[in-house]
Amino acid sequence: MATLTIARRFRGPAQSANGGYFAGCVAAQLAQTVTVRLLSPPPLDTPLEVQTLPDGTLAITHANEPIGSARPAHLTLSSPQAPAYFEAVEASRRYAGFKHHRFPTCFVCGTERPRGDGLRIFAGPLPERDLVAAPWVPDASLDQGDGKVRPEFMSAALDCPGYYAVSPEDRMMLLGEFTAHVNRRVHVGERCTVIGWALESDGRKHGAGTAVFGEDGELCGSARALWIEPKGE
Repeated sequence: MATLTIARRFRGPAQSANGGYFAGCVAAQLAQTVTVRLLSPPPLDTPLEVQTLPDGTLAITHANEPIGSARPAHLTLSSPQAPAYFEAVEASRRYAGFKHHRFPTCFVCGTERPRGDGLRIFAGPLPERDLVAAPWVPDASLDQGDGKVRPEFMSAALDCPGYYAVSPEDRMMLLGEFTAHVNRRVHVGERCTVIGWALESDGRKHGAGTAVFGEDGELCGSARALWIEPKGE
């Protein structure tokens, strides 16, 4: 049986994996676009069992506890036009996480992660566009060995901006499902723009779209996420 271990560097909350990174690692097991459902917080530095079920679904477990599942998917998502890179820079100055952050050591959006350690994607609002945006310049630690960013880091980059798109007032939400598709792996050192926008909402469930654009404005990756407000929040 295959195993998957998420290193502590790639945490979201202090004791569990960043959801987008976890989803990217799971997708790598099938080498295709998948919808990943998160059933429990993925633990860190812990081997997780990955089993392929007869219907082609992946089941990720730890000590017989379900952690997640994945099924092949086709992502259908229409992305807004990318803002200019310097528009994204200005938007990031309004990042809500600078005032208060639930998970300040998150690999993707944590304000306490230094450069070269976290992705530091600080998506702030562009009110006139109904989206959030941030600049992202991938560092050398994300290199797959060919000068381009590993797919799981592309998936991670597509995670947190969706949260800030659907929860500008910082309501507590958990990532429930995530479907990411990578069109092109961006280059290390490339000046990228990441955006997030709200989709449908139904009670405690909120859909978000995210996208990564390359330096030339090319759409390089996109994702659809389902964020869920816990009961009682």
